[in-house]
Amino acid sequence: MTDEHAKGDLNKAKGKIEEGAGRLTGNDRQRTHGQAKQAQGTAQSGLGDVQDAIRGPKAKP
Repeated sequence: MTDEHAKGDLNKAKGKIEEGAGRLTGNDRQRTHGQAKQAQGTAQSGLGDVQDAIRGPKAKP
């Protein structure tokens, strides 16, 4: 697992909270920003997957 996985998961969580707050307050701009943050997190997690694939399987002790 790379740092990109952790960053991606964090951005997805932040986006969920922001989207929920936007829905609760009726703020479409905040809701949309939260959805964009979630998409960014998904992309970061995907980048982490690519990095893991490039590094290959880790040797087990």
